[in-house]
Amino acid sequence: MEPSPEYDSPWKEILEQYFEDFMAFFFPETHLDIDWSSEYTFLDKELEKIVRDAELGSRRVDKLARVRRINGEEAYVMAHIEIQGTYESGFAKRMYVYNYRLFDRYDTKIASMAVLADDRKKWKPQKYSYELWDSKAGLEFPVIKLLDYQDDFDKLAQDNNPFAIVVMAHLKTIETRKEPERRFRWKLNLIKMLYRRGYSKLNVLNLFRFIDWVMVLPKEMEKNLTVKMDEFQEEKKMRYVTNIEKFGIEKGLQQEAYKLIALQLKARFGAIPKWAEEKLSDAATEELENWGVQLISAKKIEDVFA
Repeated sequence: MEPSPEYDSPWKEILEQYFEDFMAFFFPETHLDIDWSSEYTFLDKELEKIVRDAELGSRRVDKLARVRRINGEEAYVMAHIEIQGTYESGFAKRMYVYNYRLFDRYDTKIASMAVLADDRKKWKPQKYSYELWDSKAGLEFPVIKLLDYQDDFDKLAQDNNPFAIVVMAHLKTIETRKEPERRFRWKLNLIKMLYRRGYSKLNVLNLFRFIDWVMVLPKEMEKNLTVKMDEFQEEKKMRYVTNIEKFGIEKGLQQEAYKLIALQLKARFGAIPKWAEEKLSDAATEELENWGVQLISAKKIEDVFA
């Protein structure tokens, strides 16, 4: 069975690493009004406290950032990445609720914006409103739909912004969902593109981690990819991604999967028995992913590992 890609963690990580590039790529007018020479701050813990009791569906990737505008004013940016779009009916309402709760908390204007990374072409909510008699309330917010970039793929290939690579990787992951050989070719092409763009080693490693995280391949294909990468790096004389670094990335993915499954097991069945903890700690990433799938329909903890 082909391993399933995870999207939430890589998107969260890449957004934190390249927030300025994120704003420049998706929301260029807003980007121009922010003073990037001043330090900006992510307020994840504050955001979690504010919205933790909002039972409006599962959040995917939400980032709240405090920035400074060109005119010196402090401002707040609420960026929401909807990866799967599962809670279609509640998405716009969730944007509205987060906005007014943040407005109430900070007593200032909140800029809400969304990136829809799901695979449904016609789904693009941009506002939420309600009215009772002569009273009206609501929120309109800018929305970026990643599927819209499919028609401009050639432009993405020429764009040096790191998020051009991120968007290409995400789109090709969705597009090659049942075509591992085609995904292999695209994954290798995108990795080569990192070197050809003249990125620094740090940028190559960060973007490679995103590509490697989302564009999951069967184990044998991953081994073949490593061989091809070694040959390419030798040819370019730029050995940025070594086997040791790749192992470290894979180990990081394994730890993320372990933590996620452990949290889900505790939430579903309570305390995790020792035998289950041992199985989790010894498991490969693919096993953890398979158990995550089985967890959906499991009635008891033994069913997860069956």
